[in-house]
This record gives sequence, structure tokens and C-alpha cells, in this order.
Amino acid sequence: MSTPTNLLDEVLDSWYEVRKGLIREIQNIPPARFTFRPTLETRNVTELMQHVLEVAITTVEELLREDTNFHRVPYMQLLRSYAPNIHRADTQEKLIDLLVEQYKDASLRIRNAGELFMLQLVTKVDGGKATRFAMLQDAIAHESYHRGQMTVFVRLLGIVPALTRDQELPPLPTFSSQG
Repeated sequence: MSTPTNLLDEVLDSWYEVRKGLIREIQNIPPARFTFRPTLETRNVTELMQHVLEVAITTVEELLREDTNFHRVPYMQLLRSYAPNIHRADTQEKLIDLLVEQYKDASLRIRNAGELFMLQLVTKVDGGKATRFAMLQDAIAHESYHRGQMTVFVRLLGIVPALTRDQELPPLPTFSSQG
């Protein structure tokens, strides 16, 4: 990863690091354990990763519209409209592939939209205003939160988290922060 030269690169590089860590945790979990859920009320590993992807896809697709408005319809309806088939990513391999491809596609499209576009104000879920950058950073924070949650799942499974033993894991699929 290169040194960011502008705000856009900095934000996308931050997302890359979060996404890379999330993928490392998923690689760390045996595929047979993807149905693990800490309690009956929580998502299992697969459902949690589907949720992360659903929010990431929805955020990027809505942010890249000329008329971005997260308040146009109820948020759950936005999620269903932008990621209606997310349940098809139901294996470790499919989830990792989609996490890689979604980041690559999103970062390229966001870079092409440009920094000035990302600095424009848009309507948030609550009807308030924020820049597209702020909304993207919220989505990155959401993903980071669930990355932490995944490390708890890993510990509950009796596995050392990937960040702790990163050198021992298989290499990541090839993708870069530069799209």
C-alpha cells in the first residue's frame, strides 16, 4: 500500500486495512464453524458477514448516486434493494470472494467519482446532512465494529485471532487499496 496523497486515498486505505483484517479473521475460522453463533439471539458467522456486505454494498451504491438520500425509504428497504441476493454468499469462499470484489469495485468507483463529489452533503438515514466522506467513514466504522465482534467469535471458538497470529495465516486473495 502506498502513502496516501489526498483525503480520498486516506479514507480508502483505512477501509482497505479494516477489510483486510476482516478477511483474515474469516480465513481463520474453519468453514464448518460458520454456523457458530454465541447465543441464539445473535447472528452466526455467515449471517454477520452477509450483514457487513449488505451495509457496505448499500452505502456505496447510495453514495454514488447523484441524488444520494439514505432517508428516501426505510433503511431496511434500501438494504433489500441494493443487496437482495446477499444470502447467496453462504460459504467461506463466497464470502471472501465477495468481500474482495466488493472492495475492489467500490474503491475504483469512489476514486472515479472523485474527492469533490465525496465532499458534497447528502441526506443521512435520520434525515440530517453529512458529506459522502462522513457517510463512508461511518460504514468503515461499522465494518470495524463487526471485525472486533468477529474476533470475539474466534476466541469463543478457541482460536487465536488473526491479528494476534497474522504471520501464520495463508496469504490473502490478491487485491489492493488502489482498486
